[in-house]
Amino acid sequence: MRRLLQTFIFVVKTRARKWRKMPQTAEFGSWKSPITSAMVTHGGVSFADGMTQIDTAGQEFADIVYWLEARADENGRVVLCSRRLGADKCESWTPKDFNVRSRAHEYGGGAFFVHGGTAYFTNFADNRIYAQKSPTSDPQPITPADKGWRYADGQFIGKMDRIVCVREDHSGIESGQTKEAVNTVVMINPQTQDQVILASGADFYTSPKVSPDNTTVAWVQWNHPNMPWDCTELWTAKLTPDGVEEDSKKQVELGDVSVIQPNWSPSGELYYICDSTKWWNLYHRKSDGSHNAIAPQEKEIGGPHWIFGNSAYAIDPQGSGKIAMTYGGMLEIFDMKSQETKKLETGFTSHNGISYSHDGYVYCVAGSPVQFHCIIRVNASTGKTDIVKESRPMTVDKGYLSVAEPITFTTAEDKTAHAYFYPPKNKDYEAPADTLPPLLVQIHGGPTAACQPDLNLKHQYYTSHGIAVLDVNYRGSTGHGTEYRNQLRRNWGIHDLDDSCYGALHMANIAKKVDANRLAISGGSAGGYTVLACLTFKDVFKAGVSRYGVAELEALAQDTHKFESRYLDSLLGKYPEEKQIYFDRSPINSVDKLTVPVAFFQGEDDKVVLPNQAEMMYAAVKSKGIPTAYVLFKGEGHGFRKAENIQAALDGELYFYSKIFGFEMAETPYKMEIDNLPNA
Repeated sequence: MRRLLQTFIFVVKTRARKWRKMPQTAEFGSWKSPITSAMVTHGGVSFADGMTQIDTAGQEFADIVYWLEARADENGRVVLCSRRLGADKCESWTPKDFNVRSRAHEYGGGAFFVHGGTAYFTNFADNRIYAQKSPTSDPQPITPADKGWRYADGQFIGKMDRIVCVREDHSGIESGQTKEAVNTVVMINPQTQDQVILASGADFYTSPKVSPDNTTVAWVQWNHPNMPWDCTELWTAKLTPDGVEEDSKKQVELGDVSVIQPNWSPSGELYYICDSTKWWNLYHRKSDGSHNAIAPQEKEIGGPHWIFGNSAYAIDPQGSGKIAMTYGGMLEIFDMKSQETKKLETGFTSHNGISYSHDGYVYCVAGSPVQFHCIIRVNASTGKTDIVKESRPMTVDKGYLSVAEPITFTTAEDKTAHAYFYPPKNKDYEAPADTLPPLLVQIHGGPTAACQPDLNLKHQYYTSHGIAVLDVNYRGSTGHGTEYRNQLRRNWGIHDLDDSCYGALHMANIAKKVDANRLAISGGSAGGYTVLACLTFKDVFKAGVSRYGVAELEALAQDTHKFESRYLDSLLGKYPEEKQIYFDRSPINSVDKLTVPVAFFQGEDDKVVLPNQAEMMYAAVKSKGIPTAYVLFKGEGHGFRKAENIQAALDGELYFYSKIFGFEMAETPYKMEIDNLPNA
């Protein structure tokens, strides 16, 4: 009987192994993964600008939601899409020879709006605004050609048959008459293409919003050297079909604060986001001129104005007094009448680009650590949530997905910093006993920005191959209040470096989850600067990759676009008065201190961080005999949009780490030349 039982158990175990594939043992980094670079770019889209919009014409058009899709397999082209409530499919509006992108502030955003069934959009190639009456009709230009004008943040004013938007005039730069673009708020007659300036004189404008009765326009403006997260001003003026009454212009007195995203209620009361409480919170300006915070929290609604078109809240256009808003990423409904807040359980943990339809639905872009970004529709009364469009179908087995773990750690000067940790995850593999994975520290751009724990295939690409990832929100990042954000003032190149290093060492020496001898760091743009500075001035990381990163801060101060031309005043100090700080913190000036391998990926057409920054650093590293690589992508700007280049950058980076850290990749879809490294 005993032998019979043993035989039975053996048979059950044998069959169980066949039914359930047992993990293979292989070193970290060498795991074969179904999450390839091709999967990252194909079979899905990204929701460009992270926004949704509803037709502003009213109830007749309430059942259609609009959004933008960036399609990597179409060379990054951005397409306007829509879906009607109850329809079985989405519609694409944009003809193949058009690209819905604004170039205002270089970063764009706010590139479309819809009224009365007609979509209005900015075309990337010629910067003109076009009107398109249906998904199958041909777009028609409604702004002049060859003026050097760029547009963003448009709104159609139905009663006046006019468009109000931000205009950025580059004609003076092109003719050599001015050094900077000229920004204004304008009103456009779409029939005649005539334009009237409504507001001028400030360095920057954003978010012009016209009141429901079409009598008042509000906007945000600011001047050098401020950035929109430093100090901005909220203004209003009386609006007529011919422009504004000049003597009616007045500033809404709020003090030295960052005010963003103004909007009007159906009754004509003004709302806006402001950081008076040291957190970006939602405020209401009553008809008597008083201001009050709506459900104030030590969480933030909204984020830094890097692009136009942001919308972290939306007011019910039916006049119910309900406001959909996203504090800390969670979707809530605040009732102005009852002063009560109701959280909506959508199944997602982040919500952006909020819009509110006339038939009681809230639309937004939603995400979570285990689900790709989706356009969702939420019943504001019941909370019932429907998916309108997935950015990609969920075809990845969750056995390959690493879920972000929020990390708080002590950094320099006994301060606190934040990050998200992604452990290696691949159901098909396990590592040899008593081994730890390499760690890739990811640094977000900005630097006034933040990383989020939403499902990101680029992170999963690494973790499913056996590389741990630490996504750092160093001091100066957004989402943790004004005081945390302002800690980077005059400290860029100090706090971001410290927090990146302390975070890596925390995971290696305190949490003991990664190999202290295989720490790498990677980032793009401002994050690329932090990478190069960490490799140059610190002795923590063994390798790094810079994507269009800054190597020489003086060059950035002298030759960048208007929006960021004085950004470094707050991050470093006034230039040229304090140029020594710029010199001392520039990696290119201390390349003799850099002793570890580094690779560079750069766009040839980058106007934000010019290619010569990467080329100077690459040449200096190469001349020292340190392993290095330089890949220049033609036709790419600041950030890579073409599928083949996104894939090459991902595969090339992993290939670089495999050669430096000595693990064998399961597959090598892309090999690049690594200087000073034999047999690479």
